[in-house]
Amino acid sequence: MSPDTNLLIIGAGPAGTAATMMAVSLGMRVHLIERHRVGGKLHHVGALSNAPGNWSTGPELAAALTADLERLAPTNLLRRTTGVVTEVNADDEQAHVGLADGTRHGAAAVIVATGVTTLSPADTDWITGPAGLWPAPLWRTPPADMRGVTWVLGADRPLGTWLRAHPDVTRTISVLCPQEDDYKATEVATDPRVHLVPCSAVTITSDPAHGWTLDVTERSGDQRQFLASTLLGNLGNRPAALPGLAQAADGYCPTDKQHPRVWTVGDLRSARFQRIITAQGSGAEAALAHYYDTALIGA
Repeated sequence: MSPDTNLLIIGAGPAGTAATMMAVSLGMRVHLIERHRVGGKLHHVGALSNAPGNWSTGPELAAALTADLERLAPTNLLRRTTGVVTEVNADDEQAHVGLADGTRHGAAAVIVATGVTTLSPADTDWITGPAGLWPAPLWRTPPADMRGVTWVLGADRPLGTWLRAHPDVTRTISVLCPQEDDYKATEVATDPRVHLVPCSAVTITSDPAHGWTLDVTERSGDQRQFLASTLLGNLGNRPAALPGLAQAADGYCPTDKQHPRVWTVGDLRSARFQRIITAQGSGAEAALAHYYDTALIGA
Protein backbone atom coordinates (compact mmCIF):
# COMPACT_ATOMS: atom_id res chain seq x y z
CA MET A 1 0.00 0.00 0.00
CA SER A 2 1.27 3.42 -0.94
CA PRO A 3 1.11 5.53 2.24
CA ASP A 4 -0.31 8.46 0.30
CA THR A 5 -3.05 6.58 -1.63
CA ASN A 6 -6.47 7.24 -0.18
CA LEU A 7 -8.61 5.52 -2.77
CA LEU A 8 -8.28 2.84 -5.45
CA ILE A 9 -10.78 3.12 -8.31
CA ILE A 10 -11.24 0.24 -10.76
CA GLY A 11 -12.71 1.18 -14.13
CA ALA A 12 -12.73 4.44 -16.08
CA GLY A 13 -16.25 4.46 -17.46
CA PRO A 14 -18.83 7.06 -16.39
CA ALA A 15 -18.98 5.77 -12.79
CA GLY A 16 -15.23 5.39 -12.27
CA THR A 17 -14.45 8.74 -13.87
CA ALA A 18 -17.06 10.53 -11.75
CA ALA A 19 -15.65 8.89 -8.61
CA THR A 20 -12.13 9.97 -9.59
CA MET A 21 -13.13 13.57 -10.22
CA MET A 22 -15.04 13.83 -6.96
CA ALA A 23 -12.22 12.27 -4.93
CA VAL A 24 -9.52 14.50 -6.43
CA SER A 25 -11.69 17.58 -5.95
CA LEU A 26 -11.76 16.72 -2.23
CA GLY A 27 -7.97 16.43 -2.06
CA MET A 28 -7.79 12.64 -1.93
CA ARG A 29 -4.92 10.80 -3.61
CA VAL A 30 -6.39 8.39 -6.14
CA HIS A 31 -5.01 5.40 -8.02
CA LEU A 32 -7.24 4.76 -11.07
CA ILE A 33 -6.83 1.37 -12.74
CA GLU A 34 -8.16 1.18 -16.31
CA ARG A 35 -8.58 -2.02 -18.31
CA HIS A 36 -8.71 -0.34 -21.71
CA ARG A 37 -9.56 3.18 -22.84
CA VAL A 38 -11.51 5.74 -20.86
CA GLY A 39 -15.25 5.52 -21.48
CA GLY A 40 -15.54 1.77 -22.01
CA LYS A 41 -18.75 0.88 -23.84
CA LEU A 42 -19.50 4.54 -24.52
CA HIS A 43 -17.36 4.23 -27.64
CA HIS A 44 -20.09 2.04 -29.20
CA VAL A 45 -23.20 4.00 -28.12
CA GLY A 46 -24.63 5.67 -31.18
CA ALA A 47 -27.09 8.03 -29.50
CA LEU A 48 -27.47 9.66 -26.08
CA SER A 49 -30.75 11.25 -25.10
CA ASN A 50 -30.75 10.94 -21.30
CA ALA A 51 -27.27 12.15 -20.32
CA PRO A 52 -26.86 15.88 -19.64
CA GLY A 53 -24.13 17.73 -21.48
CA ASN A 54 -23.22 18.98 -24.91
CA TRP A 55 -22.91 15.59 -26.63
CA SER A 56 -25.26 13.38 -28.58
CA THR A 57 -23.22 10.17 -28.90
CA GLY A 58 -21.23 7.89 -26.62
CA PRO A 59 -17.85 8.64 -28.24
CA GLU A 60 -18.40 12.37 -27.66
CA LEU A 61 -19.01 11.75 -23.95
CA ALA A 62 -16.03 9.37 -23.78
CA ALA A 63 -13.82 12.11 -25.23
CA ALA A 64 -15.13 14.53 -22.61
CA LEU A 65 -14.36 12.07 -19.80
CA THR A 66 -10.85 11.58 -21.18
CA ALA A 67 -10.31 15.33 -21.18
CA ASP A 68 -11.64 15.56 -17.61
CA LEU A 69 -9.06 13.06 -16.39
CA GLU A 70 -6.27 14.76 -18.29
CA ARG A 71 -7.12 18.05 -16.58
CA LEU A 72 -6.48 16.38 -13.21
CA ALA A 73 -2.85 15.56 -14.06
CA PRO A 74 -1.36 18.86 -12.78
CA THR A 75 -2.83 18.25 -9.31
CA ASN A 76 -0.44 15.30 -8.72
CA LEU A 77 -3.29 13.62 -6.87
CA LEU A 78 -4.07 11.10 -9.61
CA ARG A 79 -2.04 8.04 -10.57
CA ARG A 80 -3.24 5.97 -13.53
CA THR A 81 -2.44 2.35 -14.35
CA THR A 82 -3.58 0.22 -17.30
CA GLY A 83 -4.15 -3.38 -16.30
CA VAL A 84 -6.62 -6.18 -15.63
CA VAL A 85 -7.78 -6.49 -12.01
CA THR A 86 -8.25 -10.11 -10.99
CA GLU A 87 -9.28 -9.80 -7.33
CA VAL A 88 -10.53 -7.43 -4.67
CA ASN A 89 -10.36 -7.91 -0.92
CA ALA A 90 -10.27 -5.88 2.26
CA ASP A 91 -9.56 -6.21 5.95
CA ASP A 92 -9.80 -3.90 8.95
CA GLU A 93 -6.68 -2.02 7.88
CA GLN A 94 -6.98 -1.50 4.13
CA ALA A 95 -8.39 -2.64 0.79
CA HIS A 96 -6.33 -4.53 -1.80
CA VAL A 97 -6.54 -5.35 -5.49
CA GLY A 98 -4.49 -7.83 -7.49
CA LEU A 99 -3.68 -7.48 -11.19
CA ALA A 100 -3.13 -10.10 -13.87
CA ASP A 101 0.55 -9.16 -14.05
CA GLY A 102 1.01 -10.24 -10.44
CA THR A 103 1.20 -6.76 -8.90
CA ARG A 104 -0.90 -5.78 -5.91
CA HIS A 105 -2.04 -2.37 -4.77
CA GLY A 106 -3.64 -1.11 -1.61
CA ALA A 107 -5.44 1.92 -0.23
CA ALA A 108 -7.81 2.91 2.52
CA ALA A 109 -10.75 1.89 0.31
CA VAL A 110 -11.58 0.72 -3.20
CA ILE A 111 -14.37 1.74 -5.56
CA VAL A 112 -15.22 -0.94 -8.13
CA ALA A 113 -16.75 0.36 -11.37
CA THR A 114 -16.26 -2.60 -13.71
CA GLY A 115 -19.79 -2.44 -15.15
CA VAL A 116 -21.24 -5.28 -17.16
CA THR A 117 -20.33 -7.60 -20.02
CA THR A 118 -22.49 -8.69 -22.97
CA LEU A 119 -24.50 -11.90 -22.71
CA SER A 120 -24.17 -14.59 -25.38
CA PRO A 121 -26.94 -17.01 -26.45
CA ALA A 122 -25.26 -19.69 -24.33
CA ASP A 123 -25.92 -17.54 -21.24
CA THR A 124 -29.71 -17.70 -21.77
CA ASP A 125 -32.22 -20.45 -21.04
CA TRP A 126 -34.50 -19.70 -24.01
CA ILE A 127 -32.10 -19.90 -26.99
CA THR A 128 -30.81 -23.17 -28.45
CA GLY A 129 -28.32 -22.93 -31.29
CA PRO A 130 -25.05 -24.19 -32.76
CA ALA A 131 -22.04 -24.36 -30.46
CA GLY A 132 -20.26 -21.04 -30.33
CA LEU A 133 -23.23 -19.07 -31.70
CA TRP A 134 -22.57 -15.41 -30.91
CA PRO A 135 -24.28 -13.01 -33.34
CA ALA A 136 -22.88 -9.54 -33.83
CA PRO A 137 -24.39 -7.15 -31.27
CA LEU A 138 -27.13 -4.86 -32.55
CA TRP A 139 -25.59 -1.81 -30.89
CA ARG A 140 -22.41 -2.16 -32.95
CA THR A 141 -24.15 -2.86 -36.28
CA PRO A 142 -24.66 -0.07 -38.85
CA PRO A 143 -27.79 -0.25 -41.03
CA ALA A 144 -25.66 -0.97 -44.11
CA ASP A 145 -24.63 -4.32 -42.57
CA MET A 146 -28.23 -5.51 -42.23
CA ARG A 147 -28.68 -7.68 -45.29
CA GLY A 148 -32.13 -8.96 -46.26
CA VAL A 149 -34.49 -9.94 -43.44
CA THR A 150 -33.05 -8.94 -40.06
CA TRP A 151 -33.92 -10.66 -36.78
CA VAL A 152 -32.71 -9.59 -33.35
CA LEU A 153 -32.40 -11.90 -30.34
CA GLY A 154 -33.69 -10.05 -27.28
CA ALA A 155 -35.36 -6.69 -26.65
CA ASP A 156 -32.85 -5.14 -24.28
CA ARG A 157 -32.56 -1.32 -24.06
CA PRO A 158 -29.86 -0.92 -26.75
CA LEU A 159 -32.70 -1.55 -29.23
CA GLY A 160 -34.16 1.86 -28.39
CA THR A 161 -30.71 3.45 -28.48
CA TRP A 162 -30.04 2.00 -31.93
CA LEU A 163 -33.35 3.31 -33.27
CA ARG A 164 -32.65 6.80 -31.94
CA ALA A 165 -29.17 6.71 -33.44
CA HIS A 166 -30.60 5.89 -36.87
CA PRO A 167 -33.81 7.94 -37.21
CA ASP A 168 -33.72 7.81 -41.02
CA VAL A 169 -33.79 4.01 -41.19
CA THR A 170 -37.20 2.85 -42.42
CA ARG A 171 -36.67 -0.91 -42.62
CA THR A 172 -38.50 -3.25 -40.25
CA ILE A 173 -36.50 -5.13 -37.62
CA SER A 174 -38.05 -8.27 -36.16
CA VAL A 175 -37.24 -8.84 -32.49
CA LEU A 176 -37.68 -12.00 -30.43
CA CYS A 177 -38.80 -10.81 -26.99
CA PRO A 178 -38.66 -13.15 -23.98
CA GLN A 179 -40.91 -12.29 -21.05
CA GLU A 180 -38.07 -10.85 -18.96
CA ASP A 181 -37.56 -8.16 -21.62
CA ASP A 182 -41.19 -6.97 -21.72
CA TYR A 183 -40.63 -3.96 -19.47
CA LYS A 184 -37.63 -2.87 -21.55
CA ALA A 185 -39.50 -3.27 -24.85
CA THR A 186 -42.24 -0.83 -23.88
CA GLU A 187 -40.12 2.14 -25.01
CA VAL A 188 -40.02 0.83 -28.61
CA ALA A 189 -43.37 -0.96 -28.79
CA THR A 190 -44.98 1.86 -30.79
CA ASP A 191 -42.08 2.34 -33.21
CA PRO A 192 -43.34 1.19 -36.64
CA ARG A 193 -39.87 -0.10 -37.51
CA VAL A 194 -40.02 -2.77 -34.80
CA HIS A 195 -41.86 -6.08 -35.10
CA LEU A 196 -41.90 -7.58 -31.61
CA VAL A 197 -42.50 -11.33 -31.35
CA PRO A 198 -43.18 -12.41 -27.73
CA CYS A 199 -41.69 -15.85 -27.28
CA SER A 200 -40.66 -18.42 -24.70
CA ALA A 201 -38.03 -20.29 -26.72
CA VAL A 202 -36.23 -20.42 -30.06
CA THR A 203 -34.08 -23.02 -31.77
CA ILE A 204 -31.63 -21.61 -34.33
CA THR A 205 -30.09 -23.55 -37.19
CA SER A 206 -27.93 -22.50 -40.09
CA ASP A 207 -29.79 -22.18 -43.40
CA PRO A 208 -27.61 -22.28 -46.54
CA ALA A 209 -30.15 -20.33 -48.59
CA HIS A 210 -31.21 -17.64 -46.13
CA GLY A 211 -28.62 -17.57 -43.38
CA TRP A 212 -30.63 -18.76 -40.39
CA THR A 213 -33.80 -20.68 -39.58
CA LEU A 214 -35.58 -19.70 -36.37
CA ASP A 215 -38.04 -22.21 -34.90
CA VAL A 216 -39.91 -20.06 -32.40
CA THR A 217 -42.18 -21.14 -29.56
CA GLU A 218 -44.59 -18.30 -28.89
CA ARG A 219 -45.90 -17.74 -25.39
CA SER A 220 -49.26 -19.14 -26.46
CA GLY A 221 -47.48 -22.41 -27.22
CA ASP A 222 -47.82 -22.03 -30.98
CA GLN A 223 -44.81 -22.96 -33.11
CA ARG A 224 -43.69 -20.70 -35.98
CA GLN A 225 -40.72 -20.73 -38.29
CA PHE A 226 -38.90 -17.68 -39.62
CA LEU A 227 -35.96 -17.17 -41.96
CA ALA A 228 -33.28 -14.57 -41.29
CA SER A 229 -30.59 -13.21 -43.56
CA THR A 230 -29.04 -11.19 -40.73
CA LEU A 231 -29.06 -12.35 -37.09
CA LEU A 232 -28.05 -9.92 -34.34
CA GLY A 233 -27.76 -10.16 -30.58
CA ASN A 234 -29.40 -7.84 -28.06
CA LEU A 235 -29.56 -10.04 -24.99
CA GLY A 236 -28.49 -7.67 -22.29
CA ASN A 237 -25.64 -7.93 -19.86
CA ARG A 238 -24.26 -9.74 -16.88
CA PRO A 239 -22.28 -8.06 -14.11
CA ALA A 240 -18.51 -7.95 -14.54
CA ALA A 241 -18.02 -9.11 -10.96
CA LEU A 242 -14.49 -9.55 -9.64
CA PRO A 243 -13.37 -12.37 -7.33
CA GLY A 244 -13.72 -11.17 -3.77
CA LEU A 245 -16.93 -9.19 -4.29
CA ALA A 246 -20.17 -10.32 -2.64
CA GLN A 247 -22.87 -11.10 -5.20
CA ALA A 248 -26.64 -11.23 -4.93
CA ALA A 249 -28.64 -14.13 -6.38
CA ASP A 250 -28.76 -12.41 -9.80
CA GLY A 251 -24.99 -11.99 -9.90
CA TYR A 252 -24.94 -8.24 -9.31
CA CYS A 253 -22.88 -6.74 -6.49
CA PRO A 254 -24.90 -4.39 -4.26
CA THR A 255 -22.78 -1.96 -2.26
CA ASP A 256 -24.53 -2.84 1.01
CA LYS A 257 -23.29 -6.43 0.77
CA GLN A 258 -19.59 -5.51 0.47
CA HIS A 259 -16.88 -5.01 3.06
CA PRO A 260 -17.06 -1.45 4.50
CA ARG A 261 -13.86 -0.55 2.63
CA VAL A 262 -15.29 -1.74 -0.73
CA TRP A 263 -17.79 0.28 -2.75
CA THR A 264 -19.49 -0.98 -5.91
CA VAL A 265 -20.87 1.66 -8.26
CA GLY A 266 -22.52 2.05 -11.66
CA ASP A 267 -24.04 -0.84 -13.61
CA LEU A 268 -22.28 -3.41 -11.42
CA ARG A 269 -24.73 -2.73 -8.57
CA SER A 270 -28.04 -3.69 -10.14
CA ALA A 271 -29.82 -4.48 -13.39
CA ARG A 272 -32.47 -1.87 -12.62
CA PHE A 273 -30.39 1.31 -12.71
CA GLN A 274 -28.20 0.94 -15.77
CA ARG A 275 -28.08 4.49 -17.04
CA ILE A 276 -25.11 6.77 -17.62
CA ILE A 277 -26.38 9.46 -15.29
CA THR A 278 -27.09 7.02 -12.44
CA ALA A 279 -23.64 5.50 -12.88
CA GLN A 280 -22.02 8.92 -12.60
CA GLY A 281 -24.07 9.79 -9.53
CA SER A 282 -23.24 6.55 -7.75
CA GLY A 283 -19.51 6.97 -8.44
CA ALA A 284 -19.44 10.52 -7.11
CA GLU A 285 -21.53 9.53 -4.10
CA ALA A 286 -19.19 6.67 -3.16
CA ALA A 287 -16.14 8.94 -3.27
CA LEU A 288 -17.93 11.55 -1.17
CA ALA A 289 -19.10 8.94 1.34
CA HIS A 290 -15.55 7.63 1.75
CA TYR A 291 -14.30 11.17 2.25
CA TYR A 292 -16.74 11.76 5.11
CA ASP A 293 -16.09 8.33 6.62
CA THR A 294 -12.37 9.13 6.63
CA ALA A 295 -12.94 12.49 8.26
CA LEU A 296 -15.15 11.00 10.94
CA ILE A 297 -13.25 7.82 11.85
CA GLY A 298 -9.73 8.65 10.65
CA ALA A 299 -9.56 5.50 8.51
